[in-house]
Amino acid sequence: MPAYAGNEVTRILVLEGDGIGPEITAATLAVLAAADRRFALQLALERADIGFAAYNASGTTLPDAVLERARAVDGILLGPISHLDYPARDRGGVNVSAAFRVKLDLYANVRPARSRPGIGRTREAMDLVIMRECTEGFYPDRNMFAGSGEFMPTPDIAMSLRKITAHACERIARRAFELAMKRRRMVTAVHKANNFILTDGLFLREARKMAEQFPEVRYDEIIIDAMAARLVREPGRFDVVLATNFYADILSDLASELSGSLGLAGSINAGETMCAAQAQHGSAPDIAGQDRANPTSLILSAAMLLEWLGERRDDAALRAAAHAISTAVDSVLADPATRTADLGGTLGTRAFAQVVADRVG
Repeated sequence: MPAYAGNEVTRILVLEGDGIGPEITAATLAVLAAADRRFALQLALERADIGFAAYNASGTTLPDAVLERARAVDGILLGPISHLDYPARDRGGVNVSAAFRVKLDLYANVRPARSRPGIGRTREAMDLVIMRECTEGFYPDRNMFAGSGEFMPTPDIAMSLRKITAHACERIARRAFELAMKRRRMVTAVHKANNFILTDGLFLREARKMAEQFPEVRYDEIIIDAMAARLVREPGRFDVVLATNFYADILSDLASELSGSLGLAGSINAGETMCAAQAQHGSAPDIAGQDRANPTSLILSAAMLLEWLGERRDDAALRAAAHAISTAVDSVLADPATRTADLGGTLGTRAFAQVVADRVG
């Protein structure tokens, strides 16, 4: 086993969230503890309440103190939230995910999806990453300086505003091409410029400009509806998929289901100086507290956070820990006997996490 020394302390803010959040967070922390012991990561965990726990205590799902602490730590472990069930924003029901992405400028939502032997719904191997811009687009809670991008001029008319900026398109395109240089050197830009002539046209303008800066990367474009069909029919042809917020949100869920389950989908929200690991799926309140949730998504998200920190710091221990966690998850999922119930296995949340932790450590 290689020796790792001289690591700096890594402060991680742990936010359990709602529904199954506390269970899958505990499972993820068990795996991180095993990685910490093996690689001497010096993880320093801090906890705070968000979601309904925070709302019941303070009247808001996202206290200001939590957001301020998030700005000060090295990384964030963010559990799923039940935003659909929150009260209105003016009554304290803040969308925690959106607030973190916008207020902390975590603009790159990186969502890998790949097939594994014996798991998945594709006829061919799939290994892609969806690079999602997540601070603007069709989402009305992040499109305006004040007020909402969604409004009703009369009781019978509802309207929604889409915001696309050259700045946001340029930087998410850069992240996509930089990632492609580390992978198979292909970027596919997804759009609907035949209808959204100005907004998707601006997105494509910035993507094409970035393609000129990365001549080693093969670049192509595809309309969103055709992309949905081709992702099902020939998922193996895609490497890095670049898209605006709404398109990428939908495509990443589709890709994750094709890989086997949303429960397998790791995800990070990254900016220039900050990163949050967040499970791609929702809070699943119907199975909360039953030890039935698959914690793989948050475990893999935590591994992605360690990888991001390792790259940023040039820290071999963090990168090795991330690889060890991902490899352990693959090893556990390869055996039908050590899968969770949603994948045809028998293990509960805690037992699955323990098997992964044992293989990490």
